[in-house]
Order: sequence, then C-alpha cells, then structure tokens
Amino acid sequence: MSAIPYRQYVQLEPASQAQPLVTVIIPFLNEADVLAVCHQRVCEALNKLKQHCEILYIDDGSQDDSWALVSQFKHHLHQVRCLRLSRNFGKEAAMSAGMKEASGRCVILLDADLQDPPEYIPEMIKAWQAGAQVVEMQRHERHGESWLKRTTAHYFYRFMSHISDHPITENVGDFRLMDQKVVKVINTLPERTRFMKGLLAWPGFTRTILSFDRDARLAGDTKWNYPKLIHLALEGITSFSTKPLRWATMAGLTTSVIAFIMAIVIFTKTLVWGDPVVGYPSTILIVLFLGGIQLLSIGVLGEYVGRLFIESKQRPLYVLMEDAMTKPTFQYTESE
Repeated sequence: MSAIPYRQYVQLEPASQAQPLVTVIIPFLNEADVLAVCHQRVCEALNKLKQHCEILYIDDGSQDDSWALVSQFKHHLHQVRCLRLSRNFGKEAAMSAGMKEASGRCVILLDADLQDPPEYIPEMIKAWQAGAQVVEMQRHERHGESWLKRTTAHYFYRFMSHISDHPITENVGDFRLMDQKVVKVINTLPERTRFMKGLLAWPGFTRTILSFDRDARLAGDTKWNYPKLIHLALEGITSFSTKPLRWATMAGLTTSVIAFIMAIVIFTKTLVWGDPVVGYPSTILIVLFLGGIQLLSIGVLGEYVGRLFIESKQRPLYVLMEDAMTKPTFQYTESE
C-alpha cells in the first residue's frame, strides 16, 4: 500500500514558476495603518490553499508611507507585486489596473481596510472550483456603518436593479472572485468613466452568491464621503441606463398635456361663465414648475453629454509610475 501524499516546500527555480492559482488585487489610498495587518491576513488565507498565488497591491496615489511599506512586502510561497499610479485616479481605475496586470487563473478584489475579511478567500476558491465563474460576496450585516449609509445603499441598489438592463445583485460590493475568462472580457471594455459594480456584472457567466458579515474598518477613516458616493451613483446611473432621458421626455410630455388641458378649462370658463383668470400667484407657480422641469431635463441631458465628452478624449484610465515585484523562493509539491 502506497504512502499518503503530503505537502512539502521545495526551492523554486526561476524558470519553473507556474501560473498562480489566484491573484488577490488590493487597491489602496493612504492605508499605511492597516496594510501590514492586511498583508499578514491575506497570506494566512492563501497559505490554506496549498498552491502558488499572487498578491497585487495598487497604490492609487497615496501621500503617506503606504508605498514604502508595500514595496517591502514579500512571501516565500506567493508572488507579491506592487503597482504605483502616478496620482490618485480613483478606485475604479486602480481596480482596472489590477485586473489588467493579474496573472492568476482567477482574480479576487479586496479592499485594504479589511472590511471584507480575507478569511473568506478559501471558501470563494472552493465555490469557483465547483464551477462558478463569478463568486459574488453579498453583505448580510454591515458593521461600522451609519444607519443613513446603510439605508441609502439599500435603496440605491434597488434603484439600479430597476433601471439597469443588466441587474446588479443587491448589497454586493467589489469583493468578489472572477475567473480569468471573465476578467479578460472586462479588460476589453473601453469605458473611461467606470462604474465597476456594473461592469463586473455586465459579462454574465455562471454566478453564485456567498453571504458574509462586513466588518468595520480596522483603522483610519473612510475615503468615501457623501459627495463621492453621490458622484459614484450618478456614474452608475448614466453608465448603465438611458431611462432618465426617457423620464425627462415623459415629464415634458406630461407637463405639456396638463398645460393644454388647463388652457382649455380656463378659456372655457372665461368665455362661457365669465370667470376672471387667476392672476399673479398661479402664474408664478406654473412658471416655477415648468422651469424646474426644464432645468432638471437639461441637467440629465448634460450628464450624458459630459460622459460622451470624456469618452471622446480617449485618455488612459491611469498612468503607471512604478512596478515592484518579489517572487516566491519556494513552491508547494506533493511527495509520497
């Protein structure tokens, strides 16, 4: 009877490096207080997979010691690569840069603030190996977030699912696993103004949902204040639906019909019964109402024209300034 195989480490020859099982993409901005703990927890989660993996850090223009910290990270079993963008291009661009450079057979997006626990990585890999090409992590509880933020996020996801032609799973953020086939499709999408939650849902493929409880930030303050969240919401609405334009058209049509009916009523009352036409107050209310409808419609149209203007310039999503990599010195093997 043969002996039971066991795992051991053997020194890795540079020419024999295999494709990583998974690339964990970690975009960050001024997260020096949490990056060391993040790296430790990610490595511990990847060690449970017993295979060569890749950790890809994306510095989105940090002004603290974040880059100096991550550029020193290494691991004897996993490849660590650090990309530094020339300035803050935004999280959407940083994630796009990571997916463009990822070499793993599957890719996991993970925030550096550890609100999305890395300990779920083995479970996500298991679901992928069972046949799912996309594993979406749905937040059951959102600790450390205000009631207002949870409520607005809930209604935003419902609203996006209602207006979008490609439904976005409610309460699923960027934390997810994607097969390399899915990543390649997303990398071909040419948009400059990117709403990643929509882009990640657009390709389709076989999907499964895992539920988890989202933790509070380990340290520091969130980079997503309400003006940024409103901007992101507008990006999502204008990127994945033309229904606001139709609503503006319907509002204009409805207002015109109401105005026409009111004109007939007023004309008839004045001509037949001799009722005086109501003067200044009603006129001001009608003018303000019509003006509001017009300005709202112009604003909606302007949002779409602005997106076309940005897309027409064809500027790159990001500019890469530095690229640092440390390769593993050992690999997993099975022996008898």
